[in-house]
Amino acid sequence: MYPLKFHPIMKERLWGGTKLADQLHKPSTSDITGESWELSGVEGDVSIVANGPLKGNSLNELIQKSGEELLGRSVVERFGKEFPILIKFIDAKQDLSIQLHPHDELARSRHNSFGKTEMWYIMDAEDDASLIVGFNQPMTREKYIRSLEDKSLLDYMNYEKVKPGDTYFINTGKIHAIGAGVLLAEIQQTSDITYRVYDFDRRDKEGNLRELHTDLALDAIDFDQKDDFRVTYDRNEEEVNPMVDCPYFKTNYLNLSKDFVIDTRERDSFTILMCVQGDADVANEKGSASLTKGETLLLPACSGKIEICSKGCELLEVTV
Repeated sequence: MYPLKFHPIMKERLWGGTKLADQLHKPSTSDITGESWELSGVEGDVSIVANGPLKGNSLNELIQKSGEELLGRSVVERFGKEFPILIKFIDAKQDLSIQLHPHDELARSRHNSFGKTEMWYIMDAEDDASLIVGFNQPMTREKYIRSLEDKSLLDYMNYEKVKPGDTYFINTGKIHAIGAGVLLAEIQQTSDITYRVYDFDRRDKEGNLRELHTDLALDAIDFDQKDDFRVTYDRNEEEVNPMVDCPYFKTNYLNLSKDFVIDTRERDSFTILMCVQGDADVANEKGSASLTKGETLLLPACSGKIEICSKGCELLEVTV
């Protein structure tokens, strides 16, 4: 199985913009495109292969036919025939709603879904662009409920000014929001479960307020004030720089200016490469594919050695 490209799945969002088309050359003419789902096994939004002999096959069809070859035996043992990772690029022209995600147990019992642990890599940020991540002071359930009632929730939010290269890890239960002017890469568990708790009283194009999930969120929210979300990592050239290592995914940063080889023979996992700057050609023994800024490749677990040829690129390498 050769390096696989997939057609991006474009998502209009109330808060979206045009950077996914303008900067990452995504196939969108809408001025409110908020997300490009690069690699998805989510029901109703399953990625379709865009290159080579397997073109037209869905990700889930490939898993059914060649699960261990594609995913790795250990991945199949843990997750069965479900692809465990969802990869996105996100453009926030406006602030996203303040939200949080349930953990595995709660998501399974309520929605028959995985939970949603995620990480963000900032690709572009306008002046004074920021994220909301967690609370800025100790919080209680009672104080939180009162802040929703009197619309003072924003006073308790922790704001993080961001620049390209900044990386954040978002545990389940942590209240958060992507701020206006941020373009980022998102790596997350396969889940589309979000509990929206505040949306600035915005209305959609039909004039309706968007649904809030305040009751569901009460049992999912982590009220502790924790400074555990900033990811520090090295940016050494021609090296594998570890970023995040959690039970659901591992992410490394690669800054390459010459050819580089990744040996996956002992990995027993697929490898995802997201290009966040520059371009490269990526090959295994079965074939090759080009990779440019804003594109994503899936390298099957059976790839063996992955050869990356580039005169300048920055990649996020994701495995489980």
